[in-house]
Amino acid sequence: MDRQRGVTAAERVLNSGWLRPLIFLVLLTVLWDVTVRVMKIPPYLIPAPKDVIVALIAEWDTLLAAAVPTTVATLGGFALSVAFGIPIAMLIAGSRTVEAYVYPLLVFSQSIPKVAIAPLFVVWFGFGIVPKVISAFLLAFFPVVVSAVQGFKSVDQDMMDLARSMKASRLQTFRMVSLPHALPAIFAGLKVSVTLAVVGAVVGEFVGSNSGIGFVLQRSIGNFELPTMFAALIVLALIGVVLFWIIDVVERLAIPWRHLVVATA
Repeated sequence: MDRQRGVTAAERVLNSGWLRPLIFLVLLTVLWDVTVRVMKIPPYLIPAPKDVIVALIAEWDTLLAAAVPTTVATLGGFALSVAFGIPIAMLIAGSRTVEAYVYPLLVFSQSIPKVAIAPLFVVWFGFGIVPKVISAFLLAFFPVVVSAVQGFKSVDQDMMDLARSMKASRLQTFRMVSLPHALPAIFAGLKVSVTLAVVGAVVGEFVGSNSGIGFVLQRSIGNFELPTMFAALIVLALIGVVLFWIIDVVERLAIPWRHLVVATA
């Protein structure tokens, strides 16, 4: 019995959501180190993992301070994408006229490189945080709209008819039928959106900024400080992972029944 419990505990640890990615990350790091050593790649091209870790520890305070404006710009752009994206998705899903006029323009806007128009935001709004927030918003907005439209359109029509037959108001129908059915798709879009918002914030910092992870990356590239650049990329990845995890936690709290169904299956 004790042995059986031990096997169960070991399997539970192995099947946890963080262990397998951690093992894979360790294997990639080992492969990286071996490749650099065997192929004798010079440090100014690809630094060894040890040099990156040393730079990460030595520059941790600087990188942590630089992560604050990047995170603020990311959250600002992401919040705007949610505030504008979901209502627009509701209009598109609820009206074929709005969909015919607005949806093609949204698709067209995504073909415009954000790096190309980011300098305009610096000209219009200066070197503050506003251009970074707008850049993050432009990248994070589209996934929210697309996923929310798909979610609202996938609502079971029989459920809508049932709500109408029970004399439910439009607000009650939206709250009890449309929104719960659309939430899984909306949260899927939010997870993509928050990671793209990080990219958008860094793009804004590349164009014009004297702070943030994007500024650290630009300075490191200019000075050929590749270990510091890789350390900044690690911090940037951590920002994206933490924000993604927060959205995942909120999703589990908002729609716990979906995870129960997946776990049972």
